[in-house]
Amino acid sequence: MNTATARLSARGLVKRFGSTTALAGVDVDLAGGESLAVMGPSGSGKSTLLHCLAGILLPDSGTVALDGTEVGGLSDRERSLLRRKHYGFVFQFGQLLSELPAIENVALPAMLLGTPRREATDLAGRWLGSLGLAGMEARRPGELSGGQAQRVAVARALITGPAVVFADEPTGALDQSTGHDVMRILTETTKAAGASLVVVTHDAQVADWCDRRIEVRDGLVRQAEAAR
Repeated sequence: MNTATARLSARGLVKRFGSTTALAGVDVDLAGGESLAVMGPSGSGKSTLLHCLAGILLPDSGTVALDGTEVGGLSDRERSLLRRKHYGFVFQFGQLLSELPAIENVALPAMLLGTPRREATDLAGRWLGSLGLAGMEARRPGELSGGQAQRVAVARALITGPAVVFADEPTGALDQSTGHDVMRILTETTKAAGASLVVVTHDAQVADWCDRRIEVRDGLVRQAEAAR
């Protein structure tokens, strides 16, 4: 892929934690609307790669650029704003706020960007409805099944119209059938919204839902192939 046409591009990423090298010079390109699975065994560096791509961690060397803007050149405040506006996140255990109902969990990112509460909750309700959760808007996370909670997390990730959604082991806490359903929804909704998707997983069946996969071992990309 031409770096100039990539939505998200990383070059020569190196990240160390003490004497451990988590990333040893990684290049990644992600096109607009493309889904990418990042695979590898525990400790291979795949989660560190996601955190660097998302601007949560800064690499010791190398660059990450979103639509041509170098993330490492931004201040802490600017990177935080970039994550709020242009990135969405889905985590293994959802990380929903237990005290808030589903509709407010989804609306919260939009409200943090200044969207009026009524407008944000209306939009959140539409997202929940589109993901098969109509009638569950008032339920708190503890009143939802694992699959339903992850659908809420997907809606929360997409409500701000992000450029990229990052999903870290999004099916890790689910049974196989429910996990496949969540991956179908995640890949279909991100593509329909025009967002790119990065999925960190150790499960080849989860990776098969993505357009392409890379394998990280010992901090390096060892393999790249079409996932389907």
